[in-house]
Order: sequence, then C-alpha cells, then structure tokens
Amino acid sequence: MPRGRKSKLRARERRFQARSEMRRIPDAHASTTEERETPSSSPLCSSNRSQDGERPSTSWAQPSTSYSSSTQRGDIAISLVQFMLRKYNKREPITKEDILKHVIPQDKENFPNVLKKASELMVLAFGIDVKEIDTIRHCYALVSILNPNGDEIMNGEAIMPKSGLLVTILCVIFIKGSCANEEYIWEVLSVIGIYAGVDHFIYGNVKKLITKDFVSEGYLEYRRVPYRGSSCYQFLWGPRAQFETGKMRVLEFLAKVHDTVPSAFPSLYQDALRDEQERTQAKFTSMILIGLMPGAQSNHNCSNFSNYH
Repeated sequence: MPRGRKSKLRARERRFQARSEMRRIPDAHASTTEERETPSSSPLCSSNRSQDGERPSTSWAQPSTSYSSSTQRGDIAISLVQFMLRKYNKREPITKEDILKHVIPQDKENFPNVLKKASELMVLAFGIDVKEIDTIRHCYALVSILNPNGDEIMNGEAIMPKSGLLVTILCVIFIKGSCANEEYIWEVLSVIGIYAGVDHFIYGNVKKLITKDFVSEGYLEYRRVPYRGSSCYQFLWGPRAQFETGKMRVLEFLAKVHDTVPSAFPSLYQDALRDEQERTQAKFTSMILIGLMPGAQSNHNCSNFSNYH
C-alpha cells in the first residue's frame, strides 16, 4: 500500500481511537450497584445527546407554543448564556427577575429548564458554573471551575472561553494518568473542531495558547517525551493547576459533563480523594511552617496589641 494512504489510514484510526477512549471513560459506572443512565455527549463522552446539547427530558417534551422545537430551545439557552456574560462583564447582578423580563418573558414556567440548559452550556463551553448566591432575591454568580475561590480567570468575556478549553485538556491528562501525548490531545480536540495550525474563531492560535500561554501561566507543562525523538511532546498538569484546581474539581467537571456524580468513576474518584488529602496536608504543613518562622509570633503579638489601642 502506498505510504500516503497508510499514513491517512493511521491518522483515521488514531482519531477513531481518541473518540472511542473518550466515550468510555475508565471505570465509569463499573462498580455502581444501582443502574444509572448512560453518560451524555461532549468531547469527553458519547454522542447520545440531541444536536443542541440537551438530553431529552419530560419537561422539554411537554407541548408548548413558545418552545416548539429543539432549535428554539437551544436558541433560548444561548440567549441566556449571552445575557449572563454581558451582565457579568458590566459587573451587574444576574437576577431571575431580569432573566424573566429580558430573556423568557413569554413562558416563565420554563425558567428552571432554560436555566439548567444554559448552565450546562456554560460548563461545557466556558468551564463556568452558574451558582445561586441569594435564594431570596434569586441572584446568580458565574464561578470558574478552575478557580472557584478567586476571580483572576473571570476577567472578561474574551478570557472566559479559555478556561473551558483548559479544563478539557486537564481532564484528558487526568484520565490518561497524569500525562498525555500532544498527538493524543490534538486527536481529542479535533472531535470538537479544534486543530493544530488552524486558527479557531474563539481561541485564535490554539497551538500557541496551549503550548505557550497556558504553560507560561503555570496551568500546563509541555515536555519532550524521553527516547521518542525531538518532535514528540507530552502535556502534564502545571503547578498552578495543581494548586488552584486539584483533581477533584476536574472530576466534578467530568461528572457534570456526564450528568452523574464523581463517585461514578471509581478509580478516578479514589485518585482525586488521595489528591485532596495530600493538598490538605500540604496546606496544614505550610501553615505550621509559617507559624514557626522567626518574627511570626512577634508580628502576631504586635497585631494583637494594636487591636487593644
């Protein structure tokens, strides 16, 4: 067989393997005793969702003059995503009242379904959780999955999509066992229309973004694979991802993509639990060391003294 045809076949086989591996996440539902629903579609799971990304549900299936097709439902959810992003960038509160007034004024009873669908899109596209922070006024906040306690990733609409791409790559690395070859990363990203050497309409130069920007920011490490030639590289988690994110948060993202719980992935869940314990111990140790540093106690006493004056 000609060499060119062989290389094309090998590339096709690798793409098929990437899709297949991501569809059967390791240990998913393997040890659960009760039956669960099959995980749903995303770059990290099987393609059994509808075209607009929503799993069929009884509430959506009810006849409605306002939501007569999946296309309309998807458009409403996308409009809500755009509305929340605009509110965030203007530093304005996101409230149920405003959503009902400006996004779904004609079918308010479907608010929970619209919000749920929009929240799923926010997670999958941007790596952002929509959280209700005021149950009385029904106010919502956008919280980055990568840095739930901080705000440095959430600096504007242009930066938001990058966290979604980054958390997807961190997920792939976690699933593959702490490192993933660059070739495999690109195979997975090709499933969602992202290719090396081709500018993306959202991410721009993706090759630069993941091999330079994410690396310089400390979220990824990009290393040459030993004994595999000068052109073979692999990705690992960077120190910032390990410190700010942790395996459990990435597993929670993966579980949300699959519409399940982290414990549905037994081996990954155990790995994430160990990581959480190690992170907690490291933080506790650092607190003790800081307390033992020369001058720490005197500074503490001075601060206490100043409190009385």
